[in-house]
Amino acid sequence: MNFILALENAFTANNNSENAFAMAKYMKNNFSFFGIKTEERRLIFKGIWKENKQEIRANARAIVLDLYSKREREFHYCAIEILIKELKGNYKKEDIQLIEKLIGNNSWWDSVDTIAKYILGAYLLEFPLETKNVIERFSKSENIWLNRSAILFQLNYKQKTNSDFLFSECLKQAHSKEFFIQKAIGWALREYAKTNPEAVQNFVLNNNLKPLSTKEALKNICCL
Repeated sequence: MNFILALENAFTANNNSENAFAMAKYMKNNFSFFGIKTEERRLIFKGIWKENKQEIRANARAIVLDLYSKREREFHYCAIEILIKELKGNYKKEDIQLIEKLIGNNSWWDSVDTIAKYILGAYLLEFPLETKNVIERFSKSENIWLNRSAILFQLNYKQKTNSDFLFSECLKQAHSKEFFIQKAIGWALREYAKTNPEAVQNFVLNNNLKPLSTKEALKNICCL
């Protein structure tokens, strides 16, 4: 594909080994990097995207999978950004398989949180009848990143938030010892508190959440 080849060439040409070392270290050495910082990467990406927009639009899903199979983390970020823009309002029911694959591969908080909020969340707004089955499957998975996504998918919903879903998912994972799960519970509740602080406060005070989850959930609420 012309787009992917052009992107590979541009990223290789802009490789910065010093930045790459620091970026990999920040991500606990889970991924390799070209060392291209976000602003520069997006500038390069935007130009190549503009030159190949027809190819991308016609092959968005295949391109995303190809990018996500590559070693360097910058490619994964680009794949996610393509999905957010190209599939919004144009999801197919079967796209949940693609979404689940992206959450479960090359997984870390930086990718998973963006996918959960902007892709999984958008997909389930388009297919609300799929929400119960998808979220139950994710929450029962042994993959903590699917568990985390089940908690976080409503981050962007505000007044559209289904509080029953939110509170139920938090309770399902309330006793998890995983830092990323405890943090997700607190973050999801804190975000919903911007819309309904009383409901969040009552939920937290009446349920035995982990201290980290409680602290994060009530961070911006003045408790009674």
